[in-house]
Amino acid sequence: MTFQTVGVVGIGQMGSGIAEAFARAGCQVVAREINDDLLERGKAYLQRSFARGVERGKLPQAEADAALGRISFTTQLTDFAHCDLVIEAATENMALKKTLFTELDVICKPEALLASNTSSLSITEIASATQRPDRVVGLHFFNPVPVMPLIEIVRGLLTSDETLDAVRALGQVLNKQLVFAKDNPGFIVNLLLVPYLFDAIRALENGVATKEDIDTGIKLGLNHPMGPLTLLDFVGLDTCLFIGDAMYGEFKDARYAAPPLLRRMVTAGLLGRKSGRGFYTY
Repeated sequence: MTFQTVGVVGIGQMGSGIAEAFARAGCQVVAREINDDLLERGKAYLQRSFARGVERGKLPQAEADAALGRISFTTQLTDFAHCDLVIEAATENMALKKTLFTELDVICKPEALLASNTSSLSITEIASATQRPDRVVGLHFFNPVPVMPLIEIVRGLLTSDETLDAVRALGQVLNKQLVFAKDNPGFIVNLLLVPYLFDAIRALENGVATKEDIDTGIKLGLNHPMGPLTLLDFVGLDTCLFIGDAMYGEFKDARYAAPPLLRRMVTAGLLGRKSGRGFYTY
């Protein structure tokens, strides 16, 4: 199966990156948001990202213009009717995702694949909202999508071999490395990442070191590109809290229990880069 036309549901930070990656790979992309204001914001994300690629010499202007021209924008789910693959990149909310997949199942052609970019929620449960659970798969991209070279492929309990074979082609299409995980909370990356991030917050809470020294220690001691508290700000503290709560709900393992400081910061609106302030000020 080839993916000539790809739909993306939600074009915030992650969804716009997914749309860009497919457009740069030569696919026609249908990008959808729930209203005109969010649609315009998504367009702006894409335009800025393409402009950065040109400015940094990573992308010729002609290629950027051609890729942007392959993206059409809509507020209507019905515009996904002709897509070969639709990737949902909406808010991490199971009820919302299941509603979307129920609607997409009716709208999309029978042979289309439906995928979720969820970072922690069950693909099997999402697929249960459709009449095609064998054609539902997890495609977990990483931020920023045009730069990060990894996709986690997540197989639900009913995902077919044919669906997995089809999405294997994405490695070559998008020039990304694929890893495969079963439908386990957090998959591979967040299964290991969340306890690490939460332990960094606990270290700060307990006065082990300053935030700067925690981050510098990890950067220079473990050769990480950024420290854990900087990474939390980059991902979004609300996103990390949601993932942790979802994983704790599944595992009941204290490693995934959110530190009190994280919950208080989210309550106060200190979400990291997206709000201008988290552990650091931006």
